[in-house]
Amino acid sequence: MTPQLSAPPETAPAGPAAPATDWWRDAVIYQIYPRSFADGNGDGMGDLPGIRDRLPHLRDLGVDAVWLSPFYASPQADAGYDVADYRAVDPLFGTLADAEAVLCEAHRLGLRVITDLVPNHCSDQHAWFRRAVAEGPGSALRARFHFRPGRGRDGELPPNDWESVFGGPAWTRLPDGEWYLHLFAPEQPDFNWDHPAVQDEFRSVLRFWLDLGVDGFRIDVAHGMVKAPGLPDIGHGEQARLIGSQVLPFFDQDGVHAIYRSWRAILDEYPGERIGVAEAWAPTVERLARYVRPDELHQSFNFHYLNTPWDAGRLRTAIDSSLSALRAVGAPATWVLSNHDVVRHTTRLGGPDRARAATLLMLALPGSAYLYQGEELGLPEVTDLPDEVRQDPSFFRASGQDGLRDGCRVPLPWSGTAPPYGFGGAAPWLPQPADWGRLTVDAQTGDPSSTLELYRTALALRRSHPGLGAGEAVEWLPAPDGVLAFRRPGGLVCTVNTTDADVRLALPPVRRLLSSRPPYAAPDGRAVPAAPGPRGTQLLPADTTIWWEE
Repeated sequence: MTPQLSAPPETAPAGPAAPATDWWRDAVIYQIYPRSFADGNGDGMGDLPGIRDRLPHLRDLGVDAVWLSPFYASPQADAGYDVADYRAVDPLFGTLADAEAVLCEAHRLGLRVITDLVPNHCSDQHAWFRRAVAEGPGSALRARFHFRPGRGRDGELPPNDWESVFGGPAWTRLPDGEWYLHLFAPEQPDFNWDHPAVQDEFRSVLRFWLDLGVDGFRIDVAHGMVKAPGLPDIGHGEQARLIGSQVLPFFDQDGVHAIYRSWRAILDEYPGERIGVAEAWAPTVERLARYVRPDELHQSFNFHYLNTPWDAGRLRTAIDSSLSALRAVGAPATWVLSNHDVVRHTTRLGGPDRARAATLLMLALPGSAYLYQGEELGLPEVTDLPDEVRQDPSFFRASGQDGLRDGCRVPLPWSGTAPPYGFGGAAPWLPQPADWGRLTVDAQTGDPSSTLELYRTALALRRSHPGLGAGEAVEWLPAPDGVLAFRRPGGLVCTVNTTDADVRLALPPVRRLLSSRPPYAAPDGRAVPAAPGPRGTQLLPADTTIWWEE
């Protein structure tokens, strides 16, 4: 078994003392990428003490919960997604006591905390895998992974044609002749989830962190774990490009759902509405919805929406299909624009105007929204990192992912006019651009035209306005090509112009509540009268979202 750093405490830290509210149905959840959020000890690497110190920023921003990317003991071959000990904190980030301190401080501030769980694979330095390699062919521990003899006359060929998501074959051969499966880096061997010991171990890991006080788990590669019997060939290459477009023998297999039913039973044993969130890729929204049936997980990331371009027709299709599929299983929709694996949406969508408009659209939709650290500052993707500083493992491979994920992981700017911008004392682990002084938290605070103040205003309105938050549907209103207009129960109307030209839109009598272009809102936060134009129309500028109140 994986060694424990310490036994679970007899009494878990107190979580938010609130009655059952289904808080997760309309929560705004903020992703923290620990190595890039805040550096508490001045070594250039973000850590848990830095996170604890900066939690008031998230309270003031107006989010409901934070999601922490991995901080577990790890050789860091893939930025912590190669876990060596699921019950230990990596010294890069602090100690188990520091993790408890983050939980306690977050709960004191009224924030819930979701932690990453990485169950598809572990590190090649995990105790089980190290023993399996050392003991050689025939070791009972090898059955907890996918070890196979090779094909060919001397076993010199991989056992099948599966490819790593990071590029190259998904198999590595050991000196003893056997091969092991790794759908990601060779340092990340896949667990065999048909083995009872693997299932028992992760149920124990869940309880360890739930006892410590976490409010839920974001499950990495939730569509993985179960492989098709016999590990059949796929028959063609560029398999990474097929993820999310079709069921593959190593992803989105039906057997994963039994795992999540067993995990849901554990989550439901604990008070405080602990949740599970699936990072799942599936070929249709209907298959994705299966992960959030009433006896499985609570939420799943909506990658179909994240990948939708800035186009009114395609956005409406993505919204309708998402709401319809999730309504069928009684689960809330989730909406997300950026995370630690994709180009920041300020850059991806074509600039800050579109990014702010996309944010207000996302926050107006029924369900839960996820924010990625730094998007509240309007941070762009860093596209000019020199090769010698890059650390994304897929960057060093010939195919697979594009290898440019470092650009969205550059440490946050907090204050000052030059790097490290208050991030910490030493040069950050990835260099920050020289022109980020205008984007710091300090520089934007109090500036009514800043992206930060727009986020603060929008999140405050989302929490207080009866027309925002939970729900299952939107009522579409007539709108010209390139424009979205919909009404939410509670008197909220949202209009979105995805074109590069101003338009006039006929609306019922409304007052302007919030615009994605400055001036965002009235100084006191109240809706302001909207002067109608010709024939009762309202002006909707290019690449702009406006919230109206009837």
